Amino acid sequence: MDYQAVLEEVAAHARPYVRQGRVADYIPALERVSADRFGIAVADINGDVYGVGDWETPFSVQSISKTFSLALVMAQSHGGHDSIWRRVGREPSGTPFNSLVQLEAENGIPRNPFINAGALVVTDRLQTLTGDASTSMLHFLREESGNEDLAFDQAVADSEAEHGDRNAALAHFMASFGNLENPVPSVIEHYFWQCSIEMSCRDLAVAGGFLARHGLRADGSRLLEAREAKRINAVMLTCGTYDAAGEFAYRVGLPAKSGVGGGIIAVIPGRCTLCVWSPGLDARGNSVAGAAALDHFTTLTGWSVF
Repeated sequence: MDYQAVLEEVAAHARPYVRQGRVADYIPALERVSADRFGIAVADINGDVYGVGDWETPFSVQSISKTFSLALVMAQSHGGHDSIWRRVGREPSGTPFNSLVQLEAENGIPRNPFINAGALVVTDRLQTLTGDASTSMLHFLREESGNEDLAFDQAVADSEAEHGDRNAALAHFMASFGNLENPVPSVIEHYFWQCSIEMSCRDLAVAGGFLARHGLRADGSRLLEAREAKRINAVMLTCGTYDAAGEFAYRVGLPAKSGVGGGIIAVIPGRCTLCVWSPGLDARGNSVAGAAALDHFTTLTGWSVF
């Protein structure tokens, strides 16, 4: 596969979509990002990386971090990972990522780990396991990406905290059902710090490689059992793009996780990991140009999980 040639064709196809959609404006620090940015990178299972456009420009990972927090919880539970699935489900929500609607009817158990309520439960568990959920994630991402300069974005974290009333409501509501182990302010703080990490398409494609290698880290050591990596990929496919996961699976056919910073990470098990970034979002919070690029990538290559 001539990845570079494929990516160049994908970028050309996606270019007309780049300024479509709206940059996330409910987090003021994200609103300032230029809507005309676009980058895409692919990292194969051997560690070779290719990219086009703004593929080495850092951006706020936002909800893409939820994939890594779930992986770390499963890895650090030492075989007891099923306990997290007693506290969070594995079904698509069918509601916006910050919705409170289902929590009361379902006794404080979020539908899946990739909506905000579910990610708060996973962050809470990671805090219990590590004592410092956000720093543990940052260290892991530095090691897997090979980029020691990865850091939190203070402005983004502060902006999220200032406008985080809905997330605080979700956390307090779940705490009232006994579904948080740590104090609500601590859980929210670590959640915001995780979302504020800045990474490039290159960094994310490389860091997510363990999902394409069936649980093996970049150094060859095992982070997850193959069946655990399979399960994370499965939940990414069914729940990773908010309440548009069915449409995304129909168009792209890959496990993926999006973030309102405009990034999408996607996995082709046994082959490679991709990351695309373009800040313009559709009504459900997914990058318009990013989805178009991944759709064209799977069309050109014939690679999907179907």
